[in-house]
Amino acid sequence: MRYKFFTNSERTWHAMFEAISNAEKSIYLEMYIFANDMIQYDFLLLLKEKAKKGLRVRIILDSFGSINLKNEVIARLRESGAEVFFVSFFFHRAHRKILVVDESRAFLGGVNLSQQFRFWNDLVMEIKGGRLVRHIIRSFAKVYNECGGGDPKILSQNQPIILDKTRTWLIEHFPIRKKFNLKKVYKEHLNRAQESIILVTPYFAPQRWLVKALHQAVLRGVKVEALVSKNTFVPVIYHLIDRVNYFYMRKLSRLGVGFFIDPTTNHAKVMIIDGKEGIIGSQNLDFLSFDFNNEVGVFLKNSKAVRKLLAIIKNWKKNTSVFDFKNYKPTWFDYILSPFISLFSRIL
Repeated sequence: MRYKFFTNSERTWHAMFEAISNAEKSIYLEMYIFANDMIQYDFLLLLKEKAKKGLRVRIILDSFGSINLKNEVIARLRESGAEVFFVSFFFHRAHRKILVVDESRAFLGGVNLSQQFRFWNDLVMEIKGGRLVRHIIRSFAKVYNECGGGDPKILSQNQPIILDKTRTWLIEHFPIRKKFNLKKVYKEHLNRAQESIILVTPYFAPQRWLVKALHQAVLRGVKVEALVSKNTFVPVIYHLIDRVNYFYMRKLSRLGVGFFIDPTTNHAKVMIIDGKEGIIGSQNLDFLSFDFNNEVGVFLKNSKAVRKLLAIIKNWKKNTSVFDFKNYKPTWFDYILSPFISLFSRIL
């Protein structure tokens, strides 16, 4: 397997734009947020040009995440020959981020397509050739089929994925189909960690099972660390998410989990167990990802790949500060908001 990691939005966009520009046969794109505001990397224009040249351009977007994409833009894209589908389920979001070019080169991770994310740190894995790319295509084909896509080339690949768990495999997470594979993988590996657990997440609102797994790991003598952004975003709703993040960081910090606060916005989603196994993907550590959103991740046992992930996180940690729960005093509002989020997740 040939692979490469990209550690921020702009580097990812550059590589994806280059891949699409050089595409000769097909482009499959599945994205949560896709906005028509890209200045240097006009993906919409490029996709339209490729479709006009006869390439098979197939696009799947989330109806909420890409709500700002105007109807006339979508219409022009479809007129060029591209297929565009919107996924819409009550409380269930299509949160996956996948790009496959010419069925030989795939990108998977946390990066969305909107100018507002330009300066974010993030993590995306590019894979060239091999079984994993074929698995990603089959995963895309499942969603494409459910959206009503008619391309027989893609539909013929809508087959069960046979997982080879010796080194690397794809984790598909479809709560709407009652397939909670991410939760299963996280539980299994957190509970058997012996030395260390490293987490990177922009949103930290753990459910009871995750709090329990992390606390039990600490009690076993496992070193548990998490890198979380100081601030997630600007709008009011993200300010509330920041408050939830800090509330739960204080709670887990008192139980022995070490937190590192990244002054930049870090949107990466990573878990590394004992320095030997790693997961990257589109999932956050909150109830939405584990119970409601369609997500996708890659599980790695490749020692070289895991070492690269560790090096990336080590580099990010250089600019972080250690969270001290003694210096954070939650307000009465935090004591109402955070338990309400937790209760809301259980009710749903």
